[in-house]
Amino acid sequence: MNAPAVVGQPVQAVDTPALVIDLDAMNRNIARMAAFAQQRGLRLRPHAKTHKSAWIAAQQVAAGAVGVCVQKTSEAEALAAAGVADIFITNEVIDVAKLARLAALAQRCTLAVAVDSTLGIERLAAAVKQAGCALGVFVEIDVGHGRCGAAPAQAGMLARLVESAGLHFAGLQAYHGRAQHVRGPTERADVIAQAAEGVRQALAALARVGVACPLVTGAGTGSFALEAASGLWGELQAGSYVFMDRDYADNTPLAQAPAFEHALFVKSQVISQADDRAVVDAGHKSHAIDSGLPIVWGRSDLEFFNGGDEHGVLRRRNAAAVLPGLGHTVWLVPGHCDPTVNLHDSLVGVRGGLDHGIVERLIKVDARGCLR
Repeated sequence: MNAPAVVGQPVQAVDTPALVIDLDAMNRNIARMAAFAQQRGLRLRPHAKTHKSAWIAAQQVAAGAVGVCVQKTSEAEALAAAGVADIFITNEVIDVAKLARLAALAQRCTLAVAVDSTLGIERLAAAVKQAGCALGVFVEIDVGHGRCGAAPAQAGMLARLVESAGLHFAGLQAYHGRAQHVRGPTERADVIAQAAEGVRQALAALARVGVACPLVTGAGTGSFALEAASGLWGELQAGSYVFMDRDYADNTPLAQAPAFEHALFVKSQVISQADDRAVVDAGHKSHAIDSGLPIVWGRSDLEFFNGGDEHGVLRRRNAAAVLPGLGHTVWLVPGHCDPTVNLHDSLVGVRGGLDHGIVERLIKVDARGCLR
C-alpha cells in the first residue's frame, strides 16, 4: 500500500485523507506532561494504546517516562518487538493461551499485568511457573468506573493470594475512565475524591493483612492533576494528552494541569461543492466517531457532519461563513484519538506547522489492529 507522503515533501503534498501529527505540538505536550510529573516526584507511564507506536513511546521515555501502558497482550507483543522495554498491561488476562504468550513476553521485556480475581491469579501463576519468568502483578480495584476491578475491600485478600502464589505484588491499579470526560472541573474533582476514598479503603485492606503497597497507579488525561494532588497515586497513566483530541479539549481544564495542544489531525480536501455545503474526502473510515464528530481546525464558522464511510460534509454556522472551494485542504481534529489512530497504517509526522511544514518522518502504527 502506498504511503500518504514522502519524507521531505511539503505538507501540502500529503495525500488525503491522511492522519498527520504536528511534531512540534506533540513534543511540547510530551515535555509538559513529563515536567508536571517530575516536579511532583511522580512516575509517568503514558498509555500507548493512544498512539500504538514504538517511536512515540521512545520519545516519551526519553522525556522521562518509566515505560508505557497497553490494554492488550498483542499490543504489548507488537511494541516489545519494536523495542519498547517496559510495559504494563493495565487489563485482566484470563485466557490460558494468552497467559502463555504473556509469560513468554516477560522473558523479553520488563512486564506487568493487572488482576482482579482468584482465577486470574491462579492461571497467571501457573503460566509464570511453567515459563520460569518474573513479572509485576497489580491488583485492580474498581474506584467507580464500574468496569474491571475488585471491590477495594478485597484488595488485601487478592494481594495475599498474589504473594502466596509466588508472584510479585507490584501495587494497586486504580483508574477511573468515566471521570476523564466529566466536563466541569468541580464535578470531575468530586468523582476523583470518591476514587481516592476507594484507594484508601484498598490500602486499609492491605494493611489489615500485612501487605505493603509499593505503588498506586492510574489517572488519565482528564483527571491526572487531581490524582497527583491526592498524595495517593505514585504513577500517572495519561495517554491522550500526547495528541489532545476534540473530546478531551471539550473539558473545562483543571487550573493545576498544564495546557495541551491539538497535535493529531486528519488532512482532507474538498472533492464536491454545492451552495449549502462542501464535501471532503474524510469519512468515518479515517476518523472514529464514538466520541462525536471532528471539528474543523481553524474554522469555527464551519460545522462537520457525518457523510458516511468516505465523506464528510461541511456546512456554514452563519451566513457570513465562506465554504472552502474544490481542492482546498481542510484539517480536522478527530473526536477520539485512540480508535482514529487504529484506522491508519502510518502517521505523517510534520515539522514546522500545518501551513508550511515539511514531512519529517512516517511513523508506523506498530500495534494497529492488536485487539487480542
